[in-house]
Amino acid sequence: MTATIQRPLLVGIAGASASGKSLLAKTIKQRLPIEHIQVISEDSYYFDQSHLTMDEREQTNYDHPNSMEHDLLQQHLEQLKQGNSVDAPCYDFTIHTRKPETVVINPTPIIIIEGIMLFSHKKLRDTFDLKLFVDTPLDICLLRRIKRDTVERGRSLESVIEQYKTTVRPGYISFIQPTKEYADVIIPKGGKNTVAIDLVETKLKAMC
Repeated sequence: MTATIQRPLLVGIAGASASGKSLLAKTIKQRLPIEHIQVISEDSYYFDQSHLTMDEREQTNYDHPNSMEHDLLQQHLEQLKQGNSVDAPCYDFTIHTRKPETVVINPTPIIIIEGIMLFSHKKLRDTFDLKLFVDTPLDICLLRRIKRDTVERGRSLESVIEQYKTTVRPGYISFIQPTKEYADVIIPKGGKNTVAIDLVETKLKAMC
């Protein structure tokens, strides 16, 4: 691979919340030269809610495709494919809206985008050169989500469980699980599946 190419390779990683998508993306990134690859989180593209009260923001269903500004993400990926930099939003889950600042993303030979509903949006789905789906049992996802949301996002255990029952699990069944059929590769155990990661690494190097 070379550090400069005209057209970045776009890799989408989808799957349930807390299924291991971020770990998979991080593990792949660690195996390649740092200047060749970067990771973008779909979470950054939740709609801005600064015009709403905190009570209204807390009612947002983050497990429905309508909560995501997928059109903007798709436009940004197209810009990156053309060799242009983009100003990506930053989302703050502690206040349920975007931060005022943005992050400049420059094109690299490989760009990984990870998120729960990447494949639910056709134009966005068609943008990816390689689509991976992390397939992890939902009970394991719930345990990971409890740990993440209570420690990193300041949530109570009760609120995490209630959200899981009312939106997370139903959202997975309705909007995420059906998109598994669009994946080029289905990966059990996510970032801990070393055999799958070896295969993906080899594939990426061949595609570049």
